[in-house]
Amino acid sequence: MIFELRRYTLHAGRRDELISLFEREFVDPQLALGMTLPGLFRDAGDPDRFVWLRGFADMPARKAALEAFYGGPVWKTHRDAANATMIDSDNVLLLKVVRDFAPDARTGSPVTAMIHCFDAPVGEDLAEKAAAEPFLAVFRGEHSENTFPALPVRLGEHVLVTFGPGPALSDRVETLTLLPTDRSVLR
Repeated sequence: MIFELRRYTLHAGRRDELISLFEREFVDPQLALGMTLPGLFRDAGDPDRFVWLRGFADMPARKAALEAFYGGPVWKTHRDAANATMIDSDNVLLLKVVRDFAPDARTGSPVTAMIHCFDAPVGEDLAEKAAAEPFLAVFRGEHSENTFPALPVRLGEHVLVTFGPGPALSDRVETLTLLPTDRSVLR
């Protein structure tokens, strides 16, 4: 599985407007195209940040699903309204699964996400060490070519992203405190 961890910076006071539009218009069409949307969140540390996870079976499935969604009628109808709420939608990490959420995962609210940053690619030994910790899920940076360049991703970054409680695995860790929205699977 491939995931995108997407962090949007929004115009002041417009987060709930985007979340309402997103949950009403964008969730079901993306699910219908085979994407997964396990987490939709308000960033507790930033009132103008919306954070979400979007998953795909693999990179070819990602390309096909994104082409279908962003070339389709739902996005064309609502893109101007969505884009009007956003300052930046390019803060995106492309990730692959080390250990996915259990099907019945209950994260508790708020959800803690940690982005552990490294100077070199995350090797199997470090990935296995992270998977052995009590995290609910562990992902590491995916370094494949971005096959849908209309949606930029952060390139060349070496990260582990963990959800739930657990230790810092790097000297450079960004911790996010995330509040699930009504349609978030992770709660």
